[in-house]
Amino acid sequence: MKVGVLAVQGAFAEMASYWRAQGAETFEIRQRSDLERGMDLLALPGGESTVQGKLLNDLGLFTPLKERIDSGLSVFATCAGLILLVEKIEDSGSRTDTRPEKWFGVLPVTVRRNAYGRQLGSFRTVGTFDGKPNVPMTFIRAPAITEILSPEVEMLSAFNGLPTAVRWRNITAFTWHPELNT
Repeated sequence: MKVGVLAVQGAFAEMASYWRAQGAETFEIRQRSDLERGMDLLALPGGESTVQGKLLNDLGLFTPLKERIDSGLSVFATCAGLILLVEKIEDSGSRTDTRPEKWFGVLPVTVRRNAYGRQLGSFRTVGTFDGKPNVPMTFIRAPAITEILSPEVEMLSAFNGLPTAVRWRNITAFTWHPELNT
């Protein structure tokens, strides 16, 4: 399997290491020409979703990546990567932002950024993921999935009653960081 890891900001080195440990060939996506290499899966790492979204647009990566996702490219996203995919972002005042120029808008869920607190509110726990018990989960300034907008979205894990990992069509997305638990 060939995995393209978005490497404009965030935990891209950890994401690439995770996929190499799974036996995949990885390469970093930093500029538009990197997309010519082709990939079986796009990995969107944790980091700062606002910065990643801005850089995706500034570097001319946003439109070609969105087209590939819309065409069925498999996506694995954690934390900020999840935020880049969602249809709606809820702010602290319960309003939702649906401006598609900021993110891909392809995953039918609503999220709230930093839902579990800031950096000092980061934590580890153990839970069930996709039917497997005792899976370590690391939450770092994690978003919360506050609403699932399609019955086709499958919830893979939850914490305190909120979904923390979902699968929908070609997308698997986490509010936590599986790449930090290997």
